[in-house]
Amino acid sequence: MNLKEILNRRYTTKEYDTSKKISDADMTEIKNLLRMSPSSVNLQPWHFIVAETTEGKARIAKGAQGFFSFNAPKVTNASAVVLFCVKTDADDAYYQHIADTEDKDGRFPNKDVKNGFLGAVKTFTDIHKYDLKDLQHWMEKQVYLNIGSFLLGVASLGLDATPMEGIDVKALDKEFGLREKGFTTLVAVSLGYHAESDFNSTEKTPKSRLPESETFTAI
Repeated sequence: MNLKEILNRRYTTKEYDTSKKISDADMTEIKNLLRMSPSSVNLQPWHFIVAETTEGKARIAKGAQGFFSFNAPKVTNASAVVLFCVKTDADDAYYQHIADTEDKDGRFPNKDVKNGFLGAVKTFTDIHKYDLKDLQHWMEKQVYLNIGSFLLGVASLGLDATPMEGIDVKALDKEFGLREKGFTTLVAVSLGYHAESDFNSTEKTPKSRLPESETFTAI
């Protein structure tokens, strides 16, 4: 498929075919998509819980109960579910960890370049922590950037996906002990293959977007 076909085919799946499973090879690509997403100053303020087993999906489904029960089948019937989690803080020790990892991967030709990188990370993060006072929001935006590229990436693999903000964040944080680890739940994304009966598939329901005349300004 070319990019236009991928974009036209991709949609928010409402019903999954439980008989179809994602291959191990595609699951490897899925994890690569998650790890290789861009982030500001390479902060990577995320952690991912990937559930492929019935037991794992049942744990994530604990966040789709009560008011959010409408999302439960999208979790339990999917082939896999990714829980996107965001850091709740960033400090000097974390900046150093990132720099040391990059150094090990051969990104710095000398210590001056490494120190310059550390300075940039601290400078921009401190702007959001102290001046703008939106560090948490800034890190969340970076996770959403990951989600955007992730949805396009999995679509390029011929997979269907369902991004879900309609989940019980507190329940999932408790289930996985996330807050004690310095993270909190943000979004869940189910993955698999849509059922033929899915009313929202592009075969049944055409995609709709605002016209170009409203969307673009040519200068």
